[in-house]
Amino acid sequence: MSKLDDLKETVNSWKDLNERINNLIEMDELLQQEQDDSLSAELEQDKLKLIKDVENIETKTKLSGKHDKNNAIVSIHAGAGGTESCDWAQMLVRMYSRWAENKGFNFNTIDILDGDEAGIKSITFMINGPFAYGLLQSEIGVHRLVRISPFDANKRRHTSFASVDVIPEVDDDIDIVIDEKDLRIDTYRSTGAGGQHVNTTDSAVRITHLPTNIVVQSQTERSQIKNKATAMKLLKAKLYEFEQEKLRQSYEKHYDEKGLIAWGSQIRSYVFMPYQLVKDHRTEYETSQVDKVMDGDIDAFISQYLNWKLQIKNN
Repeated sequence: MSKLDDLKETVNSWKDLNERINNLIEMDELLQQEQDDSLSAELEQDKLKLIKDVENIETKTKLSGKHDKNNAIVSIHAGAGGTESCDWAQMLVRMYSRWAENKGFNFNTIDILDGDEAGIKSITFMINGPFAYGLLQSEIGVHRLVRISPFDANKRRHTSFASVDVIPEVDDDIDIVIDEKDLRIDTYRSTGAGGQHVNTTDSAVRITHLPTNIVVQSQTERSQIKNKATAMKLLKAKLYEFEQEKLRQSYEKHYDEKGLIAWGSQIRSYVFMPYQLVKDHRTEYETSQVDKVMDGDIDAFISQYLNWKLQIKNN
């Protein structure tokens, strides 16, 4: 049934595009007969939206992985750079939340640890939407920021780092056996925003899977039961990813590609000063439209990464 639904969705998408193209042709023919500024503006706007939607469909044709259609679980950790990197991690969270919003996807925070002075030390969140995991695979790695520090009274240039990891939310029909004896479950008081109830009760849950030493936690729900359910879902996804990587004999490589959260290991650089440039060091794709990228416009980077990944696979 899942494959049938996928096929129906694909056919309906192409039917919709075909209908919109015919509408645009009709509008263009009307404008040739009689000039209408408002209709002309509408035509140009619809053209741009159609081009973007075609590009999105083309991108999806490059996603053939088993779990590419799944929701994405994203973790971001601040690296070398102290408060600077914590602030950078928070900027990346905003970038991905805006990307999700632009796609019509849902963004839900699972766990967060605030920085000592500003920003975020670490965060785990879920992005719910079709192909979220397949698209966000391009973001796995170290992201480097160069800018004039807002925390430096002398206005010196600083370099900051943050790492991004992405795993798929596994389907309920995936058989992952978790023995209760292998778990250590701790409860603690939630930190950060969330109201009086969150900050004064032991509603947050941390689960440690002893055989693998994988640790997951959830603190954003007001109920300890709900936080435990979220943490178990996260653990199931991490255990599944762990086993898949072992089978492919590339578990260590997966993390080697991210490397240390510091110099020389970045996959992408974001330069705010002395010039403006965002560059992906794998695909060599770059843009000077830094503000648009930080507002979530990362589709071009995703598309270029998928092309690069296909080339490597075919070679």
